Amino acid sequence: MTNDRSRFIPRGTPESAAMVAAVSRAWQLTAAINRLPYDDTDQVRALFGELIGTELDKTVTLVPPLYATGGGNTRIGRNVFINQNCTMYDLGGIEIADDVMIGPNVSLITSGHPVAPSQRRAGVTASPIVIQRNVWIAANVTIIGGVTIGENAMVAAGSVVTKDVAPDTLVGGNPAQRIRSIAED
Repeated sequence: MTNDRSRFIPRGTPESAAMVAAVSRAWQLTAAINRLPYDDTDQVRALFGELIGTELDKTVTLVPPLYATGGGNTRIGRNVFINQNCTMYDLGGIEIADDVMIGPNVSLITSGHPVAPSQRRAGVTASPIVIQRNVWIAANVTIIGGVTIGENAMVAAGSVVTKDVAPDTLVGGNPAQRIRSIAED
């Protein structure tokens, strides 16, 4: 997806080297998180906070294992639940607002490569993912960069989200499509 929030990081540049260093750091921290028992919530939260560069609120729950590249471009609100096997590639930025629930095996992928075969190894593309307040992302969902999930929305299990999701909407499928409104009166 290409939009005004996208950027390109050419291979062999200082920005590319910083990205590689961030990936190495993230792999070390996620390995430490993944060695912890799931019920050591305070230590999991502390290491997850170290990964993303901020102290997390005590209402944030992460169930390991977690897989991440970077971490410094992730922001997480209060009362967020992230289930096991979450993959977060945050080069483009990941914003998760308050009261979000993320099911198992969810992938939040903000980076990719150019589509043109001759350009695929020239660098990395990056676009943000924004997940607004009170969203529920069910199991086995993939969300790609450049997408905003609107407040109170729900993404059905197994969906691939390639376009913005309106607030108070249930979406599902591959690619995810609007199923119906879930607005409450």
